[in-house]
Amino acid sequence: MKINDYKNLSLFLFLFSSSLATLIIPSQGDYKAWQTQYPFIRQASLFSSPSPPSSLTNGRKKAYDYIVVGGGTAGCPLAATLSQKYKVLLLERGDVPFTNRNVSYLSNFHLTLADTSDTSASQYFVSNDGVFNARARVLGGGTSINAGFYTRASASYVERVGWDAKLVNESYPWVEKQIVNVPMFEPWQRAVHDGLLDVGVSPDNGFTYDHVYGTKVGGTIFDKYGRRHTAAELLSSANPQNIDVLIHARVQKIMFDTTGKKPRAVGVVFKDEKGVQHEAFISRRQGSEVIVTCGAIGSPQLLLLSGIGPKSDLEKLNISVVHDNKLVGKDMSDNPMNAIYVPFNKPVKQSLIETVGITKLGVYIEASSGYGQSKDSITCHHGITSAEIGQLSTIPPKQRTHEAIESYKRNKKDIPYEAFHGGFILSKIAYPKSKGELKLINTNADDNPSVMFNYFSHPEDIQGCVNGIRMMEKLVRSKPFLDFTQCDSKTVDKLLNMSVTANVNLLPRHTNDTESLEQFCRDTVITIWHYHGGCHVGQVVNKDYEVMGVHRLRVIDGSTLDESPGTNPQATVMMMGRYMGVKILRERLNKTKGLQR
Repeated sequence: MKINDYKNLSLFLFLFSSSLATLIIPSQGDYKAWQTQYPFIRQASLFSSPSPPSSLTNGRKKAYDYIVVGGGTAGCPLAATLSQKYKVLLLERGDVPFTNRNVSYLSNFHLTLADTSDTSASQYFVSNDGVFNARARVLGGGTSINAGFYTRASASYVERVGWDAKLVNESYPWVEKQIVNVPMFEPWQRAVHDGLLDVGVSPDNGFTYDHVYGTKVGGTIFDKYGRRHTAAELLSSANPQNIDVLIHARVQKIMFDTTGKKPRAVGVVFKDEKGVQHEAFISRRQGSEVIVTCGAIGSPQLLLLSGIGPKSDLEKLNISVVHDNKLVGKDMSDNPMNAIYVPFNKPVKQSLIETVGITKLGVYIEASSGYGQSKDSITCHHGITSAEIGQLSTIPPKQRTHEAIESYKRNKKDIPYEAFHGGFILSKIAYPKSKGELKLINTNADDNPSVMFNYFSHPEDIQGCVNGIRMMEKLVRSKPFLDFTQCDSKTVDKLLNMSVTANVNLLPRHTNDTESLEQFCRDTVITIWHYHGGCHVGQVVNKDYEVMGVHRLRVIDGSTLDESPGTNPQATVMMMGRYMGVKILRERLNKTKGLQR
């Protein structure tokens, strides 16, 4: 390819999806096929709101022992586990993943993220930093829209959080036996794997779920046919007699009884797919709870909408204050990611994350590859968050405007088809120290709140990014990588320089210039969707994830975490749902036995 061919790539965007194609409309499929396996899942409009528990026959007949809000990565395993002994209502604002082809197949990974419609499984938002991001709106949560990589947290992480290591090591396999697979280990991934070893990210740890320094191959929730297996499938372990799962159930707020010394959660208000409002209640029996599992954006948002948060902020929106806590929504973090795109002169087989380099420099190195876009569809516009438009990583965040998008759309037809051959190498900050916050914009539960992550505001984060870029440069010049690309070092230099000229998010010209690299980090920052915090342990919840200042309310998900676990958090968040389900069951059953003695 000639240098001039690349000049029109100036707004070629990274959303490390591995292909671009015309949007596929999700098939409705055969409703009975999944309904037979999950007979307890139904539309929210089919729910019949009971009267409050105090007026029910025998006091509590139609109330639930647990209402779990959010059928996502933590919510599904938690609800399935609790249903073994108690009556559970699981409320999910989105649809099922089973009949959505964009969700179900690896080859369509990017399409859900490109779909910004109200019915999309992905709800996009833009942080106040200017970075495009996404949150799940589908049963299974983030496991239904992510890149599928599965890897556990380190033993030191488990110890630091204070979890019971024995129960943790029982809970991970419970997940793995149901939905986790060994990846196909595609050629691009092997080249990256061998290149990482060549540049010193050692030892070679082979295939493992464990988080250990060096280079490894991890698990995946995609099977050998490229079909995704989400946390929603963990509901097959539920007791069907004890669980109700409602889809398109958009929870508006948590209801409280404020007549006692401390407010007590009694239920939730939600709207169904027709906009009709319903109320659901928990039993008045000891131990019954509302458990929020809406993720790092949804959980602090719901607490605020329900009156738990900074009093002054709530009063500005005319929200009745249930408990004044200035720390709800505070200390939000997102793991900033920067990527380089390596164009080839031939197609590369599609792959998502399969291998990772766990360095001692505070960064993780991962990779994805391949495109499925036809020559004809290059001229198509795939939506504001599609792979060529979405995160606008080739221009600084504050300049990622609609005008820039429109300019890209006009020029897209001039991009050479060969530009869609290649792959990405990704560098992610392992433990960002930069902190932000989440605030409500309005009282509409369907709208995104205001989120600021303050990427690279802490000097250690920017140094980590610089380390990651230098590591990626070494990787693309390593012998295994050169052997794979069949290029010599001079050709690699040429490709890198062409991409710099084109303003594609490859390496800047002078990687020995620290100041230049720091600016490159800030200008090309994107997300890998591993944001966390907002309901921290010790600030909003206690060590048992009970919301402080109120009774009968917990938050169990990534919003409670100070750091993102492992290289990719989904394994630990699913484990956390199972872990806390078992822990709650054991504690409640032990209390019951004690009362019976």
